[in-house]
Amino acid sequence: MSNVVVESSLNKVRWIMSEADLDNIENIMRLYDVPEVVARLLCQRGVLMEDISSFLNPTLKSDFPDPFSIKGMGDMAEDIAIAIEEDKSFAIFGDFDVDGATSSAVLYRFLKAVGIKAPIYIPDRLKEGYGPNIEALKSLKEQGAEILMMLDCGTTAFDVVKAGTDLGLKIVIMDHHEAEDEELPDCRHIINPKRKDDKSGLEMLAAVGVTFLSCVAINSRLRDRGFYKQNNVTEPDLKGLLDIVALGTVCDMVPLTKANRLFVRTGLNMPPAQMNMGIRELMKVSGISAPLNTYDCGFVLGPRINAGSRVHKADLGAQLLSYDNPENCNTIAWTLNDCNDKRKSIQQQMEAEAIAMVEERGLQDDALILVEHEDWHPGLSGLVAGRLKEKYNKPACVVTYAYDLSGNKEGRGSGRSVPGINIAQSFMDARSEGLIEKGGGHAMAGGFTVSPDKIEALRNFLNDHIMRQMQNTDMNVETTVDGVLAIPGVNIELAETLHKKVGPFGQEQPEPVFMLENVRIGKVDILGGSHIRVMLSNWEGGSWLKAMSFRSVGTPLGDELLKQGNNARSFHIIGQIKINEWQGRKSAEMHIVDATLIS
Repeated sequence: MSNVVVESSLNKVRWIMSEADLDNIENIMRLYDVPEVVARLLCQRGVLMEDISSFLNPTLKSDFPDPFSIKGMGDMAEDIAIAIEEDKSFAIFGDFDVDGATSSAVLYRFLKAVGIKAPIYIPDRLKEGYGPNIEALKSLKEQGAEILMMLDCGTTAFDVVKAGTDLGLKIVIMDHHEAEDEELPDCRHIINPKRKDDKSGLEMLAAVGVTFLSCVAINSRLRDRGFYKQNNVTEPDLKGLLDIVALGTVCDMVPLTKANRLFVRTGLNMPPAQMNMGIRELMKVSGISAPLNTYDCGFVLGPRINAGSRVHKADLGAQLLSYDNPENCNTIAWTLNDCNDKRKSIQQQMEAEAIAMVEERGLQDDALILVEHEDWHPGLSGLVAGRLKEKYNKPACVVTYAYDLSGNKEGRGSGRSVPGINIAQSFMDARSEGLIEKGGGHAMAGGFTVSPDKIEALRNFLNDHIMRQMQNTDMNVETTVDGVLAIPGVNIELAETLHKKVGPFGQEQPEPVFMLENVRIGKVDILGGSHIRVMLSNWEGGSWLKAMSFRSVGTPLGDELLKQGNNARSFHIIGQIKINEWQGRKSAEMHIVDATLIS
């Protein structure tokens, strides 16, 4: 059951608060020695009593998933183990995003540990577009590849995979993107928990998680076959790869539940001295320190790893995570940082032009926002689509243009969705209708290639498709409030307890949102041109709490916060409790999500 706390806020969102059974809260507090706020969150989020121990303290020994539960894993692991024994020639083809880079690095490191040096091929997203292409496969075949490991792509690349198979490549796909109803590509093996015939229950995995479990399975088969003893080879330290797995999992925005929670929690808590060299060097360049958290991964490290592929340096991220030489890793880290700076300036211009286009054409009234432009940068379409999705709270697609390897002009689109709308299904159905040439992804994000003369037909199709999905989904915009706090109770102890006990936070495991009732605003100022910093206190006075409202300048929320700096009116405010560290000192602060005026 949920109670409505606020019908319509400054962000035009309904606030609801889930009820929790007081007896259950008390039992959890007593049995698991956690404070009331943690016990309440566990109840509200539906964590079963028998699952609480593994939720609070997941371990590799007790909670590791069975790799062989994934469809086809046993046959693939045996096949690849034999190929390793026979010293076959391998190559790795990975997607150009963080999930692809981390997947490639995990497999590269595992194969290297068992004596196989496999080149990594990451396609240039600007020249080659989304997914595998036959020219790349031909090149790898000419370089001597016999077995091609295709990571974070390939599930819907029927023609290219068939062409690669016809070339004589033994293709193994390790992916997590949505699969067609029954049809799968013609290849040696396809390991994908989203296959329709897969019963593993591991559909939450990112491609890096699928790749990691595949390495665990292959390692098991090699051990069973006596490979390590016969060749006097030390078994790979697979646990040592979990920081890479955690990074890719967080950045691909998959649910941080079950196996993913275990991988991320373990990987982020890895001692600094044992962390991947590339991650350590990128942390130095980025100015962050251990222990890592999901924000660091998703908003600091991830964008830098992604930035190389956006400016014609597609394989830098995979290289960074695959090498162990500090000097090489430091050089790549600084290069990626520079790439990210270039990306930011280009993206800001694209976002401004895209928003202006939406407003001028009234596209904000469509079920799905689709904008396109000849001069936009193909590598930034997904980021701009994400910005439009956030601003208008609707699925959004951004199409840019480039020339394929044959010199033909094509539109390259990226889409981002909202909860309840499966944008990848829309793309796959559009492909079935002949409106796009290739396309896929997952529910919240995807990509496609479209002929320029089919843009308007595609726009109409996607709007109709999304509208039908909306009719079958409750699309009321709501924010769940997890509890009510008093300002004196918002302290560093509370912040650390939430992050250590309930975190890590991410998809389907959102960071808790708390309400501060009847507060007033003291000092208000603008930071960085778009963010607002405020000081909050109870209406009656007392201690002050620092709070930040990000990217809110020019919004109804931001306008009211700036207007009320003279304490004229009181607010209910909801937000997340964060740990702020400055010059070695830690303090708690609130990141404002929304507010409503009450007097």
